[in-house]
Amino acid sequence: MDRHGPSLYNFSLMPAYRAAVALAALGLISIASTACQTARRSVSLVVIGGTVLTENATQRVFSPGAVAIDGDKIVDVDTPETIREKYAPQEIVDASSQVVLPGLINTHTHAPMVLYRGLSDDLVLSDWLQKYIFPAEAKTVSPEFVRVGTRLAVTEMIESGTTTYADMYYFEEDIAKATREAGLRGVLGQTIIQFPVKDAPTPADGLKRAEAFIEAFRGDPLIVPAVAPHAMYTLDRGTLVAAAALGRRYDVPVIIHLSETEDENRQSLADHQLSPTAYLESIGFWGPKTLAAHGVWVTDDDIAVLARRRIGVSHNPESNMKLASGAAPLVKYKAAGVTLGLGTDGAASNNDLDMFEAMRQAAFLAKLTTRDPTAVPARDALMMATIGGARALGLETLIGSLEPGKRADLITVAMDRTRQTPVYDPISHLVYTTRGDDVQTTIVNGRILMANRRLLTLDRQAVIADARRIARDVAAAVGRSTP
Repeated sequence: MDRHGPSLYNFSLMPAYRAAVALAALGLISIASTACQTARRSVSLVVIGGTVLTENATQRVFSPGAVAIDGDKIVDVDTPETIREKYAPQEIVDASSQVVLPGLINTHTHAPMVLYRGLSDDLVLSDWLQKYIFPAEAKTVSPEFVRVGTRLAVTEMIESGTTTYADMYYFEEDIAKATREAGLRGVLGQTIIQFPVKDAPTPADGLKRAEAFIEAFRGDPLIVPAVAPHAMYTLDRGTLVAAAALGRRYDVPVIIHLSETEDENRQSLADHQLSPTAYLESIGFWGPKTLAAHGVWVTDDDIAVLARRRIGVSHNPESNMKLASGAAPLVKYKAAGVTLGLGTDGAASNNDLDMFEAMRQAAFLAKLTTRDPTAVPARDALMMATIGGARALGLETLIGSLEPGKRADLITVAMDRTRQTPVYDPISHLVYTTRGDDVQTTIVNGRILMANRRLLTLDRQAVIADARRIARDVAAAVGRSTP
């Protein structure tokens, strides 16, 4: 970057004089007096041009617009003219012909499981887990597996516009380190489960690991540590209560799977004469900062409990459809005031981490199951992937919208492709037309992680090479061949 003036990614391949002329024509390099320059506030970055969707309380749109960033925070969102007059940026991203919006928030993943993508398909959840995934994990999960898988997952997420993700898996400290190194934001939960797993032979060991993980990452600018009891059907009462208490003691999120399948509900009714939601309510599990993933098979009474307890629910339409688990009652959730976020689930059951696809399928699935095309309109789907996800994670004061004082997590999306022409409504295009590879720039905490589709914090080829190496080990362990 030229330290004597702003850099502009779109002109990085031009001769210096052409870049200077072009920037001057845009008004991005001032030729005014030194006194005028001094009057403008110095900021680290300005994203300028295109349509800016703030996703704030009034859902304000600037077309064209600009976002001024200083360090890790947004300082202003306004028209390009106003931003030029007020700020002198060290760096500029030209978002002309693009849409600028808050970074997408994936509220449910198992990041390292991207290394099991396509390992087993077309199965119900119980068979998929018991016959394929749990045995594969027993043979292959290790700190190296987790690091390599996480690096592949965060690469995919950065390239497709996700800036924050919620995770639950094993060796979560290695997931946190890889996430932080890549520059992504994560709400990361150390999994606790009843049977022996590679990082914890007992649930008590899992709780100890969770507490150590929380202590190691509390106060981190990018990582929010969490406790992740797997599900009510894979943990006993004492461990569930202890996990919830641990989260409250440290004031960190608690993440759990909830009512993903009809079989889970049947088993809960047989064992406890209560639905999973009601059982967790009866043991005092529900509390602040709790995120429930899936929430497909819930009753009206369950929904009332989740609303009263202010539980965030992560809707995962793609994995729910692929595993034939069912469709979450989004319309009822919305009517009850339940906070809804959107997730992809792990790539082993989805099979990708593209939040644009998750938005599209969330809207389509709700329309289909209710036979109402207005059930989840495009705007609602986008909100679930941005400010709704932030609320579900308890981070709405920091992320989820483009507003002064919030963290500078934002993306730009190209709108000049053949399939995106013409553009009458950018929100419609984002939900019903856009794909992850339309994302051009990804910024987290004011740091550019990808510019013009070029990764800046990861070596893409090295990430893929490492993933293919581990995939060969997985295939050998489970008796599969790799091409």
